[in-house]
Amino acid sequence: MPPASQRPTEQAPAEQTSAQQPAAARAPFDAPTAHAWAALDGSAELLERVSFHGPDAVLPSGLPVRQLARAAVATCSLAAAELAAHRNGGPVPAVRVDQGAVATAFVSERHLTVDGRTPVTFAPHSGFWRTADGWVRTHANYPHHRARLLAALDLPADAGPEQLAKVLSEQPAERIQERAYEAGALAVAVAPVSATLHPLVETRIVDSGPSTARPLGSAPLPAAGIRVLDLTRVIAGPVATRTLALLGADVLRIDSPHLPEADDAHADTGFGKRSTRLDLAEPADRATFEDLLATADAVITGYRPGALHAHGLAPEALLERRPGLIVAQLCAWGWTGPWAGRRGFDSLVQAGVGIAAHEASPDGAPGVLPAQALDHGTGYLVAAAVLRALTDQRTGRPGGRHVRFSLAATAAWLLHGIEPEAPADHEPYDPARWLTESDSPYGRLRHALPPISYDGAPTDWSRPPSRWGTDPATWL
Repeated sequence: MPPASQRPTEQAPAEQTSAQQPAAARAPFDAPTAHAWAALDGSAELLERVSFHGPDAVLPSGLPVRQLARAAVATCSLAAAELAAHRNGGPVPAVRVDQGAVATAFVSERHLTVDGRTPVTFAPHSGFWRTADGWVRTHANYPHHRARLLAALDLPADAGPEQLAKVLSEQPAERIQERAYEAGALAVAVAPVSATLHPLVETRIVDSGPSTARPLGSAPLPAAGIRVLDLTRVIAGPVATRTLALLGADVLRIDSPHLPEADDAHADTGFGKRSTRLDLAEPADRATFEDLLATADAVITGYRPGALHAHGLAPEALLERRPGLIVAQLCAWGWTGPWAGRRGFDSLVQAGVGIAAHEASPDGAPGVLPAQALDHGTGYLVAAAVLRALTDQRTGRPGGRHVRFSLAATAAWLLHGIEPEAPADHEPYDPARWLTESDSPYGRLRHALPPISYDGAPTDWSRPPSRWGTDPATWL
């Protein structure tokens, strides 16, 4: 495997970054929003419906995180507004995105409290560590990842952070990275900023037989009646499906009974959805899944490329069984190249593509973005792609859809595709305005309100998160 600084990644096709577009093409629209909307093949004339307000001094960073965040939310909001107009007639509702709401939602996991308790977002064995020649970032939030990391480094299962730090300090970062990879653990050497690009989204229209896309009548919410199978975990995918649930979709998350999930993580991203567990290797559970698939409108997956193929869940197989389906995939490192099959999380991608180095402190210690912006930004873009596909299928371009996103592509957009912009004002930002409380099976939750905004948009989810894996495996 090549060093982190030499990883080959997929070059972007002939799509221009905002910095490359002529000024006349950018004005008067927000350039990042226009770029994301064009990547989803949205009509440029609808961009005039989008405006922004609220505090500028949010998500401070050396990189244009605020612009990325608001563009992702604006793109999703515009896609929802477009679908609402298609279903109900009339003009596309105005989209007015509040930057304070966006900033609060992009750190929703940090604002969550459960009966007054603040969850721990990163475990003691997760973080940046000095190595013999630089830095490495580890991710060990789940017990099985912690166990694999310690085993990869020949440490006892009860080794604490101090022992981990000592062992890591004695080895080169690349060696740690590769030992972890071979053991199924998660560690990535902190790399310099990569000059390579990925396309923000890859889209295929697939004609695999008579379309199963159902007509959509008028409805109070744009995704009402849409059935979504949610095969995602952690943040990016669950944010996408949480957003579709907000907009009226019947979202059923499906997990393996053999993989653990943190209650706090699900309490943050489970709003509006239901959750069940199915073992696809068991005939009865597999039959249940196929019954669900038979009337699904969209399947969203968040696993490594090829990880679901053994279960017959490759996009081509899904579209063959259900023509007209929308299949949206997201992964960490992109869809081609030697790193495509590796596990990854937002924090690791930040380290591997150079964001951590870019955000380093004066003493050289690697830094982080003010939010897990790759996760959240990608999540809203995935939801936007599904909404756009629903509209597109019914306005002249029938057929199934296969769309692909990656955290690395969102990172490349942040690093190379958005011009930095100084805050126009320093209006005080108090997240309390965009927080609320709800009762749930987990207890009393304080949580961030959804940032999706268009005239007539819902202001909160219709239901709190149910307990992970406890709902029946049926559609409503």
